[in-house]
Amino acid sequence: MEANYRAERCRGAVSLLPRTLREAASLLSEEEMAAAEELRLRSGQPLTVVLPGGERPVGRSVVTPGDLEQLLDNVTGYSRYTAAETVRQGYLTADGGYRIGLCGTAVVDQGSVTAIRDLSSVAIRIPREARGLARPLLPRLFNEGGAPCSALVVSPPGGGKTTLLRDLVRCLSDDAGLRVALADERGEIAAVYRGRPQMAVGRHTDVMDACPKALAIPAMLRSMNPQVIAVDEVALEEDVAAMIRAANAGAALLATVHGESLPELEQKSLFRGMLAAGVFTRAVTIRRREGKRSYEVDEL
Repeated sequence: MEANYRAERCRGAVSLLPRTLREAASLLSEEEMAAAEELRLRSGQPLTVVLPGGERPVGRSVVTPGDLEQLLDNVTGYSRYTAAETVRQGYLTADGGYRIGLCGTAVVDQGSVTAIRDLSSVAIRIPREARGLARPLLPRLFNEGGAPCSALVVSPPGGGKTTLLRDLVRCLSDDAGLRVALADERGEIAAVYRGRPQMAVGRHTDVMDACPKALAIPAMLRSMNPQVIAVDEVALEEDVAAMIRAANAGAALLATVHGESLPELEQKSLFRGMLAAGVFTRAVTIRRREGKRSYEVDEL
């Protein structure tokens, strides 16, 4: 059942491709489709698929600039203006929750990117839900009084932080019945498409999409009265400052960061002050051994 689901998600990504490339990708085996993480299109190069063992070409057809433009039209339904805001940030979200990363010639005005033209590369990420993944961790993320703890999810890039965060949000919302405000800056957690989350983030979850975390956190705190605020990939001083203010206002926090371990984070000035201030009382560290992930919950 799991393999079928994983392969079906890949077929959904393949359906976004222009016809010639779609025909080439449809020749992938069921096992390859179930394992595929991304499809990559680079002008002048063959289509490739990213598998756990690396990236390899698919078919012999060479990607053309017209293919990239056709893909953009397929994803936006020939209404590119509706996705202009995220396109200038280098991505867009397709129906079904597929995140499309874009590279090309940036149009810059007064230090800000206003558009991307002449596409040269596209990456179609294949997101998959792992419902129930976070459920065994949930009891450790509440204090003795039954209130949610602020928790930090730590792992290296590609370690599965976003997948775990998505299911933590869903479990806190559906299983625990908490109001969760999700700052989905890059559209990778809820994958909102035309106002509707494409991924399961819970019936009590409110999503602020495509908004910098430092702006989304106070806005949701004012407008949605959340019990938990969730964010992905904290990397800026202003993100940390916004989370500290939210914690002082009484909201529990759920955030992910890149790192091998807590001791490593403590060596980084960005996080040292946040950890010392006691904003987070739990840490979930994701480790990968022999191709399998494990999840360790520690009290801070």
